[in-house]
Amino acid sequence: MTAVTTLLEAISGIGRDPVRGGYTRPVFSAAETDLRAWFIAEARTRGLAVETDRNGILWAWWGEPQKGALVTGSHLDSVPGGGAFDGPLGIAAALAAVDILVERGVQPNRSLAITVFPEEEGSRFGVACLGSRLLTGAIDPDKARSLRDADGTTFADAARAAGLAPEHIGRDEDALARIGDFVELHVEQGRGLGEDGPAVAVGSSILGHGRWKLTVHGQGNHAGTTLMEDRADPMVAAAQIITAVQQAATAQPGARATVGRIQAVPGGTNVIASRVQLWLDARHEEDAVTAALVETIHGKAQKIAAFEGCSVTLDQESFSPTTSFDPELQRQLQLALPQAPVLATGAGHDAGILAGHVPAGMVFVRNPTGISHSPEEYVEDADAVYSAEALADVLEALL
Repeated sequence: MTAVTTLLEAISGIGRDPVRGGYTRPVFSAAETDLRAWFIAEARTRGLAVETDRNGILWAWWGEPQKGALVTGSHLDSVPGGGAFDGPLGIAAALAAVDILVERGVQPNRSLAITVFPEEEGSRFGVACLGSRLLTGAIDPDKARSLRDADGTTFADAARAAGLAPEHIGRDEDALARIGDFVELHVEQGRGLGEDGPAVAVGSSILGHGRWKLTVHGQGNHAGTTLMEDRADPMVAAAQIITAVQQAATAQPGARATVGRIQAVPGGTNVIASRVQLWLDARHEEDAVTAALVETIHGKAQKIAAFEGCSVTLDQESFSPTTSFDPELQRQLQLALPQAPVLATGAGHDAGILAGHVPAGMVFVRNPTGISHSPEEYVEDADAVYSAEALADVLEALL
């Protein structure tokens, strides 16, 4: 039996970011490709049959691929400078859980599959959970093909270079039919699990959340020859908009809004930008409140931009409504893990996308720092090992 900590240690050197710290593993990068190769090798070592579907999702099968299978999995890509556990813990725990089930002598009554979803973080092409969105039809294939990364490479071109046929991406009825139940194990991205209580929790719901791009349009010009009073500087407007985002979210109880990325064009030190792009993440348990919050931010941005002689446009890149997990599957998870509390989460996951189409549930693993999407994300070795045992208990109960 291979411990989950040993599996994680084996990939600890892949995708390290020397500038940001932590890991940078965008989809179709060398790092993510190496991680996928590692998973394939580990799955085959266990006698699992591995295939890649037309949306780039990896499936490792214990038993023949068939409808109504029990499926578990997560992702291997990361945000820029992310932690070691967000995604990979769920994959490593799934592999370790198979080892545990074999050691227990479990004979599955239905097939079991481990899945690896691509571009869960959306860190390269801007749409979170892109693999599961394609699988379920939650994103138009033409839109997905035309997505571009920071270097201008389209998703279609990157997918083709990775060996996929981008003309065939999109909702996959056959693949969806294979999923009888889906369970995703994931590091908790908060501190709902206390230091002295159980190491795992059962997920109940995911806050509605989305991503929007605000583009502030100004007048590009020379930084040395343009008088201050003659400027239409979108960077000045952008700075005020970021502050307005914080103020708007703070005024709405339970809301979260973040500008985590900003890009000035053309981006020269001695150049007044011609436009500035801001990427907004907004979340609330009530979808109507999220929509109202974004509209409030847009209105404030328009006023700020106009005062600076600029204009602003707003484009929605993705949105996932508040999702409650399947109540019957949640009940079964609680029966398998009777000491585990029930927690909601503010973070998006592939399980949340799948929940609108198949019975889906989640198991969260304690993160003592409460920090995620950061090198400081952490799981104790003992909790990681326990999480694989807990997942094995869940899978055994559902098999």
